Amino acid sequence: MTTARRRAIDRIRRDRTLLAKTRLLGVPEAVDDATAQEAVQESTFSDDRLELIFTCCHPALALEAQVALTLRTLGGLTTHEIARAFLVPEATMAQRLVRAKRKIKSAGIPFRVPPEHLLPDRLGAVLAVVYLIFNEGWTGRGALSGEALRLGRALSELMPDEPEVHGLLALMLLHDARRDARFRDGELVLLADQDPALWDAAQIAAGRRVLERAVALHGGGPYVLQAAIASLHADRARDWPQIVVLYDRLLRLTHSPVVELNRAVAVAEAQSPQAALEIVDRLPLEEYRYLHSTRAELLRRLGRNGEAREAYERALKLGPDESERRFLRRRLAELPG
Repeated sequence: MTTARRRAIDRIRRDRTLLAKTRLLGVPEAVDDATAQEAVQESTFSDDRLELIFTCCHPALALEAQVALTLRTLGGLTTHEIARAFLVPEATMAQRLVRAKRKIKSAGIPFRVPPEHLLPDRLGAVLAVVYLIFNEGWTGRGALSGEALRLGRALSELMPDEPEVHGLLALMLLHDARRDARFRDGELVLLADQDPALWDAAQIAAGRRVLERAVALHGGGPYVLQAAIASLHADRARDWPQIVVLYDRLLRLTHSPVVELNRAVAVAEAQSPQAALEIVDRLPLEEYRYLHSTRAELLRRLGRNGEAREAYERALKLGPDESERRFLRRRLAELPG
């Protein structure tokens, strides 16, 4: 796969070189339609990897298939990691990838870089790809986060008038600014327990400037809203009622149970752990480890230690990484009785 990615990039570069040499020779009749299209691409993309992502995100495929196939082919993610991101079993995701490849072959979907006027049609999938690459890096593979930030910056240069592009970049910058505070002695540190002195203040400021740009472009989409929430989380005194309001808007847009789970965490602070638990207990996320770890924290705060123990143990069974495992084990050990 690495070889294939490099060959694809090499082909794009060779085609660009051919175009440049053709121009130098001054032979306009040698420039066919495909080469003319490359001329547009030459002035459109400055990043080869981003160009390939736009190429892979073909609208003939369903959005989920575009994102999953691009993550597998270009993003460096395994089928297991992609399945985890989509909250489906690995076997299910493997079948979806196979079906997507078959459709590409049977429908004769071309591997062609889209012209500039078609980029907005693929933007939603491209944003999702970059975001999920970042998330995978955020949960352990740090190099992926750096790659996602680089792609986000390139994307903001390519499409500077798209508010969601700036929203995603702001979101990643604000999250990444807290990276050094997220772990202590190999154990996960929750946001409430992090040392703000370890946060990157300059990067937080940069993320907020990018967010201001998104808002100035009248952005109110999912990435802009998530960036606004991340910005509020970067305040030492958090405005929990306002965070709940933003999650309400995000939930209306996405209808995502994961968003509702995150909203429940904010409700626990703005209202009460009991109100949050009532939300969590109705969510269809039985195989999602963060539902059980969140539920365990709420039960612990309510003094329902036996139920909290069961929830922590359930979260442990769902395969967290080592830093999360250490955190959950410590929480279990701290429970009375």
